[in-house]
This record gives sequence, structure tokens and C-alpha cells, in this order.
Amino acid sequence: MSHLAKLLENNQNWAASITEENADFFTESAKGQSPEYLWIGCADSRVPANVVTSLGPGEMFVHRNIANVMVNTDLNSLSVLQYAVEVLKVKHIVVCGHYGCGGVKASMGEDQFGLIDNWLRHIKDVARLNESELEGLNEDEKFDRLCELNVKEQVINVASNNIVKNAWAAGQEVSVNGVIYDLKDGLLKDLEISIDNSDYKNNFE
Repeated sequence: MSHLAKLLENNQNWAASITEENADFFTESAKGQSPEYLWIGCADSRVPANVVTSLGPGEMFVHRNIANVMVNTDLNSLSVLQYAVEVLKVKHIVVCGHYGCGGVKASMGEDQFGLIDNWLRHIKDVARLNESELEGLNEDEKFDRLCELNVKEQVINVASNNIVKNAWAAGQEVSVNGVIYDLKDGLLKDLEISIDNSDYKNNFE
């Protein structure tokens, strides 16, 4: 059996099991989506958003890239953010990183990897901005802490974007939150950075 055939067989089995549980699921799903969450995560295959949060199809809008980076020059991520906030009216934006992130690890060295070096530059900037906090940590501690700091920086980047700021100005209910996933136990950790309209005005303007 080819790899594609295996995927197609898996899909048929999945669709059949969903239909058996709820005969109207796909009919209703085809009418549209109204997720409450936008998930901005790493593309790492071990951190599938719907799986680790136990949410079904239609419950979460998802954007993933290398090391869950959100910058104001990336039209792909900005398009996802705009659609989620302005069209879907999501109430919660979750930035999720993970310990052991390969992108973060690559940013900590001086090796060159090609095109991705331009992307990793953003994480190097996070390390530079937090140099005093990272100084004195051993390599493992520094790696873990940089994974956390990268999430926090991306939360601030999302909250600072005009798409989110304009939604707040219009009275739209939306919060931006940071969590990190531990590959060793499968648990999400709240990094205790959650920004809504009032938080932004008080702390980030």
C-alpha cells in the first residue's frame, strides 16, 4: 500500500467513525465555522493543536510555522490573524510554543542553515532582548527559558498588531494568551501572559 493510499484509508475510516457518532456532523460542518480559538503554534509534528487540546474539527482555527513566530512582515500569519479576528471573531488567541523546539535550538548557535536563518533571526532578537535573564543559565536551562521567552514575545507581537488593536478599539472581546507544551509529559503550561484591551492600554502602549 502506498503512503497516499494509507492516508486515504485512514481518512475513510475516520469519516465513517464520525458519521456513525453523529450522522449530521459533516452536513452541519459544511455550512461554516465559528471557532472561539485561534491557535498560533509550532509546525513540529509532535504538537498537533486539536489533539493536545482535545478539540474537534471546527473548534479551533490554526496557524503553525517554525518556532511559533509572529512578526509584522509575514503576510501569511497576518492574513490568518486578520481572518480569525475580523471575520471569525475568535475570542481567544493562543500562542503555543514547546520545550525542545528545533527552531529555538538552531537560533542559539552560529551554524548556518540557509533560508531559515532569516526566520531564526527573530528568535535571536528575543535572546538579545533578554540577555541579562539568560546569562548564567546552563545550556539546558537557557534552552527551556528561551522557548518560554519566545512565546511571551510573540504574544506581545500579536497584541501590538493593528488587527488586534483595532478590534479592541471597536469593543470586540478577544484575549491573547501564551502557553508552552512539554513533549515529555504531554501537558500545556500557562506562561501567565494574557493580554486583553485593558492590559494592553495599561502595560504595552
